[in-house]
Amino acid sequence: MKRHWFVVALCTLIGSGFAGPADAAKTLVYCSEGNPDDLSPSLARTNTSFDSIIPVFDNLVRFDPKSHAIVPGLAESWTVSPDGLVYTFKLRANVLFHGTDQFKPTRTANADDVLFSFQRQWLADHPFHKVSGKHYDYFDDMALPTLLKAIEAVDPLTVRFTLSRPEAPFLADLTMPFAAITSAEYAGQMLRKGTPELFDREPVGTGPFQLVSYEKDVAVRFKAFEEHWGGRPALDNLVFAITPNAAIRLNKLQAGECHVMSFPNPADVPKIEADSGLTLMQQEGLNVAYLAFNVQKKPFDDVRVRHAVSMAIDKAALVNAVYGRFGRVAKNPLPPTIMGYNDATVDIPYDPAKASALLAEAGYADGFETDLWYMPVARPYMPNGKRVAEMMRSDLASIGVRANLVTVDWSVYMKRMMNGDHQTGLIGWTGDNGDPDNFLYVLLGCEAARQGGGNMAKWCHPEFDGPVVRAKQTADVAERTALYHQAQVVFKREAPWLPLAHSLVFMAMRKEVRGYVMNPFGLHPFATVDLVP
Repeated sequence: MKRHWFVVALCTLIGSGFAGPADAAKTLVYCSEGNPDDLSPSLARTNTSFDSIIPVFDNLVRFDPKSHAIVPGLAESWTVSPDGLVYTFKLRANVLFHGTDQFKPTRTANADDVLFSFQRQWLADHPFHKVSGKHYDYFDDMALPTLLKAIEAVDPLTVRFTLSRPEAPFLADLTMPFAAITSAEYAGQMLRKGTPELFDREPVGTGPFQLVSYEKDVAVRFKAFEEHWGGRPALDNLVFAITPNAAIRLNKLQAGECHVMSFPNPADVPKIEADSGLTLMQQEGLNVAYLAFNVQKKPFDDVRVRHAVSMAIDKAALVNAVYGRFGRVAKNPLPPTIMGYNDATVDIPYDPAKASALLAEAGYADGFETDLWYMPVARPYMPNGKRVAEMMRSDLASIGVRANLVTVDWSVYMKRMMNGDHQTGLIGWTGDNGDPDNFLYVLLGCEAARQGGGNMAKWCHPEFDGPVVRAKQTADVAERTALYHQAQVVFKREAPWLPLAHSLVFMAMRKEVRGYVMNPFGLHPFATVDLVP
C-alpha cells in the first residue's frame, strides 16, 4: 500500500468522524505496535505477526474466547481413538481460498491442503520445506517432528493424523497460527512459475479477510472476503496502522485516527477511563515476563551466579514502578491462573548481601561485566522494557555486576535471542492455547533449547524435562498437575530465569466498535467486529 493512500484514507476517516454516507465502506483502523516479522503462519514467531495472519487463515479447530472451548474450524467434526494416537478430522465442504493477481483457485479446500500445510514443515524432502530458507520454529517447539507418525487423506474431506505417542495438548496446539491451513494449489502454481517465495510473501488463506498489501513501518491492509465459509465479516476493510509508541497510539485513538489500539501504557489507564468517547476492556493476562540467563555462556553456566543475580534484583520495587496496580510479582514460569501452577514453591528472596557472598563463592568477588538485552516494543507483560533494564542495571551495580544495555529491532531481537546471542535478556510470553505445556515445554524444554528454539535460556535439565514430557502423555489432570509441580521445584532450584511479573491486559477502543472480544492469548482478532456510528 502506498503511503499517500493511507494518509488520504485516515484523513477521510477523521473528517467524517468514521460515519460516512449509508453506502460508505466500513473501514476499521487498528493502531498496532509494530511490524510483523512474517506473514506466513508456518514461519511467524510473534503476536505482532500472528495478528496479521489471523484475519487471512483458518485452522482445523479454533479456540473460542467466550467459552474457552476448542470448537470446529475448517474441520466440522473429529474423533480421537481410545488410545489417544489417532485423530480423524472431517472437513467442511465448499470452502473457498482467496485469489490474488498471481493466483486464481480452481477448487475448494480439501485434504491435500491439510497435508501440504503440515508436511511442508515436517518433511525435509518436501518441495516447499526449504523455500523460505527459515526454520519452522513453532512446529519444532511443539515436538511435532517426532510426535507425528503419519498424516493421511482418507478421502478428499477426511484427514487422519497418527501420533507416535499420546499428546494431551495436541488439539490445543492445532488452534495455533503455525497450524493454519494453506493452499497446496497456490504453492504448486508458484513453484511451476518459478516464484515459490511469493507463497510466503503474499499469503493466501480461507479466512474472513484477505491481504491487500503490507508496507513496513506504515500499514498492513486487508479487505473482506466475500465468500468466507462462516459468512462475510461486517467490516469491509481492516487497516493495521503501525504505531510503535504507546502514547502516540493513544493520541491517535482519542483524535479519531484509529478505532482500536494495542497495549496502552498502564499509566494511561485513568486517562482512557475518563474519556467518554473510549471504552476500556481488561482481563487477567495469561502471561509472564522474565529475565532469561543464557546458561551456555559464562558466567551464567554457574547456578550460583544465576541465584546471585536473582537475589540482587528488587522485583517488588520494579513491578510497583513499571506495572503499578496492574501487575503482580512472578515466582514461577506459569501464570497463577493456569492448571498446574505450584503455589508452594518459595521464591528467591531479594538479598543483595547474600548475592555478593554467592558471587564471591563462585569466583566473582569483584563482580563481572555482562550484556542485558531489553525489548524494543511494549507488551502487557513488559510495558516498558528499557525502564525495567535500567532498574535492573542499578540493582546489579550494587553487587559489582556491570550491565551493558542492548536492544535492536523487534524481529531481529527475537531471532538473536532464539539463537542465543545474549548473555541475559528480557522477554516474556503470553500463552498460545491455555495449556501449561505451552509454557513449560515450549519455553524451557530440551527440544526448544536448540539454536532458534523458544527456550531463551538454552537450558536443558533432565529432572525438569522428564516430568514435563510425561505430563504431555496423559490426559489425567491430577497426574499432569503433580508432574508440573515437580518440574517447577527443579526450575526454582536451577534458576534458568528470573520470573518478574504477570500483568493485567488492557484494550482501548472507540465507542463505535461493537462485537470485540478480548483474546486470552494477547491476539487481536476482528472477524466478529462491526462499526456503529
